[in-house]
Amino acid sequence: MKTNNIPTALFNASASNTPNGTISPQKIDPGPPHLRRRSFLRRLGLGAALLAPGTGLIGSASEAFGDHDHGHGGITEGDAALLRFAAAAEILEADLWIQYNELGGIQDPEVPGGSGNPAYAAAIAVLDSDMAQYIHDNTDDEITHHQFLNAYLVSKGAAPVNLDPFRTLMGSTATGVNQNLIGRRLTNLTQLTVDTSWWTRYRDDSHNPDLDPNHTFPQAVPTLNVNQHTAIPRTDADTTDPNFLQAIANTAGFHFGTIEQGGTSLYPAEALRATHEEVLRILISIGPTETMHFQTWSDKAGNAPPLTAVDPVTGVSVTFPDLNSPPFGGELFQTNLIMPEPCPFLDRSLPICSIIRPTKTEGIAMGVVTFLTDMGLFIGQSPAFFTLLHQLAQAADHARHGRG
Repeated sequence: MKTNNIPTALFNASASNTPNGTISPQKIDPGPPHLRRRSFLRRLGLGAALLAPGTGLIGSASEAFGDHDHGHGGITEGDAALLRFAAAAEILEADLWIQYNELGGIQDPEVPGGSGNPAYAAAIAVLDSDMAQYIHDNTDDEITHHQFLNAYLVSKGAAPVNLDPFRTLMGSTATGVNQNLIGRRLTNLTQLTVDTSWWTRYRDDSHNPDLDPNHTFPQAVPTLNVNQHTAIPRTDADTTDPNFLQAIANTAGFHFGTIEQGGTSLYPAEALRATHEEVLRILISIGPTETMHFQTWSDKAGNAPPLTAVDPVTGVSVTFPDLNSPPFGGELFQTNLIMPEPCPFLDRSLPICSIIRPTKTEGIAMGVVTFLTDMGLFIGQSPAFFTLLHQLAQAADHARHGRG
């Protein structure tokens, strides 16, 4: 599939080897930055015309990275599109998790940059005393995912993803954030509309979104799914009211699960479209890590204390219910049910089965983009950012395995 009008700067292989970057230049070309870029494009077999900003890259590069060459280490254009979308998703995940870690996670050389916000960290710890370690490890995982995926693409002669030009969002200015990254975020954690239907979708033994696309799964926290809520303290003022600060921490706890259930479904759905065995191996190896994250956050969100709070800035109210008591309660809401209940799979004539859901592949990448956009995660981003994400998703969704 030909994809046009993606700026070449967004597929630049010379980004720094940092949690916010894409890939170390030492892994590609040790020359000066302008020579590294030109050398990389020439290795792809691209002409000088592609060195100008705003020209297309992916479609023109298909022959360069071996659309049908499996015997010499090449991967198909479709395989590259699958990995490229996954890399973009992981860069976005790493960006939001880095923000969470700066304020509420463990600060160490593995995930550097922040200094911690004691008040926010204490509120997060109400959900579990090990939350700081879990946030740190989830952050570290996402960083390694996008760095590996980009490095693998480059090793196969395919262009990696670099979203650095879109690091323009403000983020938090509260105590503990990395001062160098204020105004340089990819994602917005302060205006979220959080879909918590994953809570009941994984506990429902009668419905599967693959078989019941029109079924509405109930929200665990209905008020989080309307209006906009912050999951991090925007400024130190947000830490002065303990009740509102706990509401922020609770929002984060449910947002963690919302984010990680997306990756849980994305990887198996993408794997069904892969052609090259090694690409398939990558997708089915990273995917279960996302599932481990999801189950961890499913468990911790259930510990969010019931409360009602009003945002002093926006006036928006949020209520976290006791999910074990009426009108909630029962198998759909019970907080200690963190393993997927069996549900219909493939065909209702077959016995129910405990599975990841959804995994239907049609439009999965575009579905992820729509899901994250509707969440408010990209409020403030430029039209060019959304154009790029849509093009990456469309390329991944058009990938078809070539095994027959």
